[in-house]
Amino acid sequence: MGVSASFTLVSVIVPTRDRPALLRQALASIRAIETDALKLEILVGDNGKDAASRAAAEEFGAIYLPVERAGAGAARNAGLKVASGEFIAFLDDDDVWLPENIANHLVQMRARPELDAVFGQIVTTDMELTPAGQPWPEAGVEGDKLVQAMLSGYYPQLGATTVRASAAKAVGLFDESLLGDQDWDWQLRIARRRKTGFTPTPSVLFRQRPAGSFDKLRLMRLGFARKVFLRHALPERGVFGHPLAIVKSYTLTMRQYFDYFVDAAVTRSAEGDRGGALAAIGGAFRVFPGRTIFHLALKPRLRGAALGVLTPWTGKRSAGAV
Repeated sequence: MGVSASFTLVSVIVPTRDRPALLRQALASIRAIETDALKLEILVGDNGKDAASRAAAEEFGAIYLPVERAGAGAARNAGLKVASGEFIAFLDDDDVWLPENIANHLVQMRARPELDAVFGQIVTTDMELTPAGQPWPEAGVEGDKLVQAMLSGYYPQLGATTVRASAAKAVGLFDESLLGDQDWDWQLRIARRRKTGFTPTPSVLFRQRPAGSFDKLRLMRLGFARKVFLRHALPERGVFGHPLAIVKSYTLTMRQYFDYFVDAAVTRSAEGDRGGALAAIGGAFRVFPGRTIFHLALKPRLRGAALGVLTPWTGKRSAGAV
């Protein structure tokens, strides 16, 4: 089923795993934007074990899809395989759609038939959905500039993305071997192979965990981020124009990981958590060994955190230095 004479059908894919309370909030935000002209087919791919997730899906009239394989990619693929809408949209189970989402994406794709996907804006929040800044990005780019931006630290959030179902089918399924950044990989395939647009529409409230609270997840994603970058950057050498530009883009992409571990090291050193500070310094070293050594030698923040590992009181005094 695609488009009828009276409404547009959009399939919304929601991966989940053992977070039924958050899932209910996400599903409620999807149903809240439904109108007579916009019908939403919700597909919940669940690779968790909490029976309450199925109950939440049924409460909001979603199609419940149990998934054996771990990872959000597998859960999203379960939805892609059965989606029947003319368009595909997504929402993670811990995020929330804003009322303006979808409608302006569809307006763009109706006005510009050559577009296969449209990216919107996100609003970063804390775990209580309190906004932490303005909607971003302020403006969008297309074509090679979009590919270059996405390989230089810009991650279009999947919850703010709407794709033609025909294009999603052509691009293929999510790579289930990527337990991290499989959404970035899938969107890069779209950006490289299809035409995309942008709408300056705040589309999703994007929850962020407290800084320094998810080291293991960051370390896990680090390897996948490198793999995805190389997978897409090397075939797109012409986009960058010069080999050194690829190196610069890699640095910009991985900088978020380095900054995370530096901040975590500083915070834990100041708190007297010597083991945590040492582990965070090790994380920074895994991202950029040379940069980490440079910061340990010459930059007060990381040097102070390192001193705190050896002499806790010195670390508490130095870690807050600029």
